[in-house]
Amino acid sequence: MISLVQVLLLHLGLGVGLLLWTRAGVRALLVGALAPAAALVWMGSHLQRVLDGDPVVERVEWVPSLGLAVDLRVDAFAALMVLIVAGIGVGVFVYGRSYFAGGEPSEVGRTAGLLVLFAGAMLAVVVADNVLVLYGAWELTSVFSFLLVGNQFRKASARVAAQQAILITGAGGLCLLLGLVVLGRAAGTYQLSGILAEPPSGTPVTVALVLIALGAFTKSAQYPFHAWLPGAMVAPTPVSAYLHSATMVKAGVYLIARFAPVFAIAHPGWRALIVIVGSWSMLAAGARAMREHDLKLILAY
Repeated sequence: MISLVQVLLLHLGLGVGLLLWTRAGVRALLVGALAPAAALVWMGSHLQRVLDGDPVVERVEWVPSLGLAVDLRVDAFAALMVLIVAGIGVGVFVYGRSYFAGGEPSEVGRTAGLLVLFAGAMLAVVVADNVLVLYGAWELTSVFSFLLVGNQFRKASARVAAQQAILITGAGGLCLLLGLVVLGRAAGTYQLSGILAEPPSGTPVTVALVLIALGAFTKSAQYPFHAWLPGAMVAPTPVSAYLHSATMVKAGVYLIARFAPVFAIAHPGWRALIVIVGSWSMLAAGARAMREHDLKLILAY
């Protein structure tokens, strides 16, 4: 039975391989589908154990002398996110085969490779049990999103949309990093499960939670950080469906959902911030969607 680390390495290997396979064409999408399919099979084989309350935990030593390690943990919530990332991923790859039929082989192969790498980064976000590993994967999703949106680099609209997306999400990512470092220092550990098991308190934690919320707002395109998402719909439909509907914008939702059960009651101001920004985004974006005629923009809002 393969491990979760091997599933992540499969995404890395397949993604890089497809980027180098310049003449693959639409075949690259079927090959790329193997990575999320492997994640789906892996999750299926461990699902009952996780649902029984026994999380899957893996640890890979990175720099033992500094105490750095890659900690992975899959509980019931992470399992749900894995099923979303991998399940929709397989569907998008299969759909992309017909969507990109007749496309320029090198561009299609590059798209497939970047999609696999993005899928691996998104998978790492939801299974990371070290907040610094989570942050690294979080930023990789932004980088691969930038490359996928700007893949059709001959189009000015694609270049502008890619730059706007990475500037907004990148700025939010810096806020997230600072928030996670402050939270980890206050808790005395950077292990996510450890922080949630014994949550710290105090003013630095409140500041950290606000910074983490800002990172989530930018990633999930909440008002007033929403402009990048409609612009990113210039990307091909499979890219938009996977990145900007099914997975990347869910990263912010995932992050808030991880911290809310522990910190929302202890920090009511933070909960109020989440509710106000989320409610305003829902109402304002819904009203804006009523004015649109393009289906992708309607879905974006």
